[in-house]
Amino acid sequence: MKASNVRELNNEELQVKLADLKKELFNLRLSHATGQLTNPLALNNVKKDIARIKTVLREREQASKA
Repeated sequence: MKASNVRELNNEELQVKLADLKKELFNLRLSHATGQLTNPLALNNVKKDIARIKTVLREREQASKA
């Protein structure tokens, strides 16, 4: 997911997407711990997507205060 795609979503959609990614991260960590994870790069990709969404939400929060 690119940052430009994240910026196109509204805040409610971002919150839903963030919750989905957190669940996915939990499942990936669980499968990694049990040795069933086939693509270890998926962990990093999900973490980066979460960070992108949190960054956009924080930028919007700061913009609304200013």
